[in-house]
Parts: sequence; structure tokens; C-alpha cells
Amino acid sequence: MALNTDKSLRNKVMYQIFVRNFSEEGTFRAVIPELDRIKDMGVDIIWFAPIHPIGKKQRKGTLGSPYAISDYRSVNPEYGTMDDFKAVVDAIHERGMKCMIDVVYNHTSPDSVLSREHPEWFYHKPDGSFGNRVGDWTDIIDLDYGNPGLWDYQIDTLKMWAETVDGFRCDVAPLIPLEFWIKARESVEEVRTGCLWLSESVEPEFILHMRELGLTALSDSEIFRAFDMSYDYDIYGNLVDYASGRGSLASYADAINRQEYIYPDNYVKLRFLENHDQPRARFFFGDEKALKNATAFLFFQKGMTLIYAGQEYGISHLPGLFDKDTVCWDHEEKTDLSGLIKKLVEIKKDKLFADSTYHVSAVSDDVLYAVHSRGDKKTIGVFSMKGRPVLSACDLLDGLYKNEIDGADIEVLHGYIRTSGDPVIIKAGYSNMPTAMV
Repeated sequence: MALNTDKSLRNKVMYQIFVRNFSEEGTFRAVIPELDRIKDMGVDIIWFAPIHPIGKKQRKGTLGSPYAISDYRSVNPEYGTMDDFKAVVDAIHERGMKCMIDVVYNHTSPDSVLSREHPEWFYHKPDGSFGNRVGDWTDIIDLDYGNPGLWDYQIDTLKMWAETVDGFRCDVAPLIPLEFWIKARESVEEVRTGCLWLSESVEPEFILHMRELGLTALSDSEIFRAFDMSYDYDIYGNLVDYASGRGSLASYADAINRQEYIYPDNYVKLRFLENHDQPRARFFFGDEKALKNATAFLFFQKGMTLIYAGQEYGISHLPGLFDKDTVCWDHEEKTDLSGLIKKLVEIKKDKLFADSTYHVSAVSDDVLYAVHSRGDKKTIGVFSMKGRPVLSACDLLDGLYKNEIDGADIEVLHGYIRTSGDPVIIKAGYSNMPTAMV
């Protein structure tokens, strides 16, 4: 684990923007009018999907994947100029938020600047041609970190961007040597003290596949030596299995609890229901009450919370990466979750969410009961993942409690709690609130 990673990152909320599809204009400048709305929800960090020029050779779709980068040191002219990018970063900073950009260091487009100027820095197939080691990524070629010159170039590039932005989300970081990331972090700290580092860690099956091929594939435990945060792909599959009917909610809860003892004390997971690679939350949780419960549990989890642009309106369509596919902000299925999110962010700012003993139980096939506790303070969450009424045992004294989400009274009687199917979060043991009110 990065030894200086601050647990308070668990109180933070990140918002992901893919510039091309965020607005009809698809530009940096078009992001600025939305920043007040985003800030009002309680967002702390804006993360931009790759902002760099996209290669033309072997590109997918009409506009290409933003992850097939042709030049690490410039911006995509379709989005605007470097000055336009710096203007949106300035606007983010003026609102008290931080800005992170995507770093795609495993590969480039086949027609990238580096492929022309330094072909020796790339992986080559037996016939000497460029290639990649993951078959379905047909629009990219892999870099070879056996070259010290590549390390210097990539770190200098990070230092260049760190003069403007506050951190980096590193694409498929586990496929790159850990020693590179450790050196990069140390070097960037000279330019941006407290720079934030997020690893797109990968699924367990992918790690095993890459290792079977004899390739670098870092576990989350290794990643945490260099990064502040990592994806929770180690448990995401359990959530998908439950939502799709292939697995149990108990298995998901067990996977969450396992994180508490296999990672260092200050581990920070990026908690998400959706991102640009995965289906929208609304796709898995179509019922409005179920979606609200899943959203509430997302914010209740120990770790930083991710919102993917459009998630706050319960949109089910996942914008494509290879063509113009603007988020449909006024879709007929729109369910405005922004008020709920704002309230959940307020709850999440409690210091208990940054430093607690955390445990999750599946008290029935479709109900999660979760607890953050430290000393005499505890916060309890009850989440009906199908949005149905709940009767559950709980470890609260009998009495009336306030649901921190909507202010409603929640009764605990004979050690049981009953809800209408809406998510419930209760604080107990705080000096400004009785443990029970009768």
C-alpha cells in the first residue's frame, strides 16, 4: 500500500466524464456549464477519460477508442486546444474540486508518435511486426517496459501533466511492472505533492489468464504498494452474478468482508455500480426502488464512490466508446437520483466512513445489512436490493430512529427492524443523538 495514502479518501466522490459523449458539442468547454450541477451533488474529483489524440490506423468505429492514444503529450483536437483543457481544469479548481486524467501506459495506437520515433520501445511479434498480447484489443500495440528510455519518457510525461492536474487514473495498471509505478509516483511527487493515484485493477480471471501466458499481472495487494486506490473488480463479478441470478447475495457480502482482512488497514477501493466498460446500474437494477437501494449501498460502502456521467439520472444506455453517442440526459426513463446522491454524500462525509470496522451480511436472499463501527459509534444500513419491504434482525435497542436518508421514523422492536423497501441508514451512539427514542 502507498504508506501515505490518507483514509479520508474514503469520504470522497469521483465523477467520470468522457468528453466526446458528455455533451452534443463533445468539447472541453462544453463541460464547464455542468460543473455547478456536479459540484452541488457533492462531487470532489472529476476524472476525464483519455483526453489525448486518437490513432487512425486500425481504429474501431468511426471515431476510435479513446484508449488507442497516438500522442501522450497533447490533447484531442476534437475536444479543443490545450488552453481549452486548462480552462476546464481551472473551472474545476475554482469550484473546490480536483481533476484527474486517464493514463493509458500499456499500449498506444499503431500509428502513435512513439511507434514512429521509438519502435524499439514496443513489443514485437516473432516476425518483427508490432503486436499486442491481448487478442481482442486490435486497435493498439503494446509497449515493452524492458526499455529504460521508455520509463524516462513516460515519467517525464506524467510530470508534465501533473503541473496541471491533481492525479491519474491508470488504465490496466497491473500489466505494467510495479517498479515503474513506484518510481513514477516518487518522481511525480516532486511536481505535485499529494498527487492521487487510481489503478484500474483487473478481474481475478484476467490476472490468472495473463500469468498463464507468462506476462505481468499484478494483484491488488501488489498494486496497493504504489497506488492510493484500486477498482473493486475483485468483487464486482459477485455483484453481477447476484443481479443476473447466477449467484447469491451472501457470496457478494462474503467477498466484501474478505477485503477487510486481505488488504492493508488504509486500503481504498473505488466503489462503482457502473463505468465506461460495464453496464449501467439501471440495466441491472431496473426497478426504481431497487436502483435507489443499490445506489445507497454504493455510497455506504467503505471506499471512494464513483459516479459515471448519466448515472445520476438512472439512465440504462451505456454510451459506446468508438462513435459519437451522447448521454441522453432527458431520456423518457430518466429517474433523477441527484437529490438522493446529494444526501448520501452528506452522510458519507462522516469521519466514521473513513475509519471504521466494516461488515456486511446478507440477512435474506435480497437484503444487505451493513455496519460501520468504531468505539461506541456505529452507522447501520439496510438495503433491499429488490426494493421490497424488509423485516430484519438488527443490533439496535428497541425504539424509534431517524432514517438519515429521508428523515423518516424507523421502529426497532424486539430486535427487529421493518422498512417499506426504501434504503435505510441509521446512526447510533453519537453524542448529538440518543441511541434510541421511545
